[in-house]
Amino acid sequence: MTTSTASAALGGSTRCPDCTDGLGRPRELRPGSFRERVHRKREVALAWRIGVFAVGLLCVALGVALAVLPGPLTIPPVLLGLWVWSTEFEWARRIFTSFSRKARDAWEHARAHPASSLAVTGGGLAAAGVAFWAVGHFQLVDQATTALGL
Repeated sequence: MTTSTASAALGGSTRCPDCTDGLGRPRELRPGSFRERVHRKREVALAWRIGVFAVGLLCVALGVALAVLPGPLTIPPVLLGLWVWSTEFEWARRIFTSFSRKARDAWEHARAHPASSLAVTGGGLAAAGVAFWAVGHFQLVDQATTALGL
């Protein structure tokens, strides 16, 4: 099997059946699809996969950063990041399916208990607002840098 035949058979940026570009095996390609056209050239396919990975990583990182706030605020960006990844990576599609099922369960729980969900989310946002106000009002960043000698 030649390199181009192996790449075409696997539907992505691979050189042989046992090799990948480090990002995992790409998902199956439908003939005539946008992804199939992108994956025709190895360099374009690799750049596309890296771009998809970077966008997904930014969304997941945003979701993790929002995890400090109570409530379901962390779920949408993580789901978006997993969805972006799942368009290109088979491993992400499996995770996305499981995660979206759990997110639906969490959403149903929030809909079944609207008062407590609203109280927790609203209270968390209020606490975050107070924390941001306190940092600015009491100049805590300036005091910390002075205390650390920076």
